[in-house]
Amino acid sequence: MDYLAFEKPIEELVIKLKKAKELAKDGSVDVSKTVADIENNIKDTRTEIYNNLSSWEKVQLSRHPQRPYTLDYIEALSEGDFLELHGDRGVKDDKAMIGGWGTIGKQSVMFIGQQKGRNTKERQYRNFGMANPEGYRKALRLMKMAEKFGKPVVCLIDTPGAFPGLEAEQRGQGEAIARNILEMTKLEVPIIVVIIGEGASGGALGIGVGDKILMLNNAWYSVISPENCSTILWGSWEHKETAADALKLTAKDMKKIGLVDEIIKEPLGGAHTFPEETFKIVKKSISKAIKEFIDTEKDTLVHDRMEKFSNMGVVNE
Repeated sequence: MDYLAFEKPIEELVIKLKKAKELAKDGSVDVSKTVADIENNIKDTRTEIYNNLSSWEKVQLSRHPQRPYTLDYIEALSEGDFLELHGDRGVKDDKAMIGGWGTIGKQSVMFIGQQKGRNTKERQYRNFGMANPEGYRKALRLMKMAEKFGKPVVCLIDTPGAFPGLEAEQRGQGEAIARNILEMTKLEVPIIVVIIGEGASGGALGIGVGDKILMLNNAWYSVISPENCSTILWGSWEHKETAADALKLTAKDMKKIGLVDEIIKEPLGGAHTFPEETFKIVKKSISKAIKEFIDTEKDTLVHDRMEKFSNMGVVNE
């Protein structure tokens, strides 16, 4: 397990616990009380740390190298019953954007989401979770397929942004994202969106229009990353913590201003520490959201979705 800077007190206690348990294996010394005390200290320390995280620390958690990625969630939610579909039928198969059929309980759904990589080779293969235009066009193709068969769409957002390269712009990156936003508002099946990690810029919005927007409490959602915001305003990354606070990008901030509907509470210690428990919590939240919309009339579904997003950002003076 890798530990972030603010998690170091937990790491020290975990090391002590491991040593105590190794000593217990010898049987020569009774260390049961010591083990119990250390375990209680770990719980108390986690409570103290994770209940007082800053905005920047939550950004760091969203990028934790052991944090579950989209494919991890899909495999857990569908219990291995996932059929991945490929290609945009135009250019190529974008490996940063994945999707396909799966089930949640007994309900068939179309999963769509950005996928990152865990090592250098995987990150290059997945383009660091930054989709090209063909990725968004693949996502739209799969949404339309789900609509054809009357199945809900579940979008899992985890991206530092859409790929900003020249070739992506030449192939219509902005148009692809805008097209997705337009078409998603009109899709005649339920769309459940879950922000599981990073939700940055138009890269997130390209699969971010839904009837229910859920967000893990250690994820973030913003028009720009703290580092890039700091670079634009101050000319360097040195003020990224200040930028993170100013951007109001945490789940609590998003819920307060009405950009997400529900916060999914991760186990104390984060999704990276307790992934299996997190999968169960997310599955329960998605299942509940699907049941809420599955029997809604098509016209009502589309109308309410359009109203929902049209009312975002409205200010009464």
